[in-house]
Amino acid sequence: MTGFAEFHDELRTVAADMLAKDSHPDWAVLAGAGWTGLEVPEPLGGAGATFAESAVLLDQIARAAATTGYLGGAVLTCGVLNMLVPSDFRDQLLAAVGSGQNRLAVVTGDFALSNGRLSGRAGFVPDAVGCDRLLVVAGAEVAVVAATELDIAAQPVVDETRRLATVTAESARVEESAVFGGDPDKAVDALRHRAEVAIACDSLGIAEQMLTATVDYVKVRHQFGRPIGSFQAVKHACADMLVAIEVSRRLVADAVAAVSEGADAAVPAAMAKSHVCSVAVDVAGKAMQLHGGIGYTWESGIHTYLKRATLNRSLFGSPAAQRKRLSQRYH
Repeated sequence: MTGFAEFHDELRTVAADMLAKDSHPDWAVLAGAGWTGLEVPEPLGGAGATFAESAVLLDQIARAAATTGYLGGAVLTCGVLNMLVPSDFRDQLLAAVGSGQNRLAVVTGDFALSNGRLSGRAGFVPDAVGCDRLLVVAGAEVAVVAATELDIAAQPVVDETRRLATVTAESARVEESAVFGGDPDKAVDALRHRAEVAIACDSLGIAEQMLTATVDYVKVRHQFGRPIGSFQAVKHACADMLVAIEVSRRLVADAVAAVSEGADAAVPAAMAKSHVCSVAVDVAGKAMQLHGGIGYTWESGIHTYLKRATLNRSLFGSPAAQRKRLSQRYH
C-alpha cells in the first residue's frame, strides 16, 4: 500500500505541474504524458494501471478546472473496452487509445442495433466532438461507429470547461460490434457507476481547490487591522468546509476502491455521487462569499469552479436520483 501511495503522490505532483502550465492540453499532450494509456494493458502499450490511478488524475484536472478529453476519451472509453470480450479488434482500439492515435468516446442512451445499423439519440455525451469513433452501448452490445456516420452536435452548457454533445444515429453503419464479457446488465451498471464515481472525483477536486484558495485568501485579506481569517465566523465557515471535504474524501475513496476492484459499486457510487457533488456546490458558493466582493468578479475565477460543480451535480444522476436509488435498495 505504501508503494501505491508513493506512486499516487508522484502522479499527483506531475499532473499538477503539467496542468499549471497548460489547463487546456490537447489529446496529443495527454497521450505523450501517458494519461490516455493509463488503464490500457501493458502488452498493448499501456501502463496496466487501474481506475484508482485515473481517479488521481481526475482530481487534479478538477483542481485546475482544466478542459481535457480525459473523462470521455480515456476513463469511460478504457472502461468499456476492458469490459468487452477480448478480440483483435478490441485490442487494436485499446492500443490506439493508449498511443493517442485515435480518440474515442462512449455513448449511452436509447439506441437500437439491427442488421449492422444503429439508430437512436443521446444527450450530454462527454468529449464526443472531434472523436474518430464512438462506442455506442445498445443493449448487451457495443457498436463501434465512425464519427462521420453520426450527427454529433456540440451541446452548450454554462460550464465552459466541459465539452458535451448530442449524438444522433439514423440507420448509421456499424464498423464492428462487440459484446460485454460476463453478464451484460452488470457490465452496463458497472459503466454507469464508473461514470458516477469519476464525476465525484472531479467534484472532490473542485471542493479541495476552493478550500485551499479560500484559506490562502483569508490569511492575507485584512479588515480592522487584522486578517479576516482570524474572525470567528470565517474560521467556523472554513472548518465546516473542511469537515464536509473530509467526509467526501472517505466516500470517494470507498467508491474508487469498489470500481478498481470490480466489486459491486452501486451503493458506494451513489453515496459518493450524491454527497460529494452537493458538497462541491456548497463549498464553491461559500468560497465566493468568503472572498467578498472580489469573489463575484470574473477575474477571481471562482465562478468557473462553481459552474463546473453545478454541472457535475446533474451529470449521470442528480443527488435526488442517487438517493432515491439508494432508498429503493432497502425497501
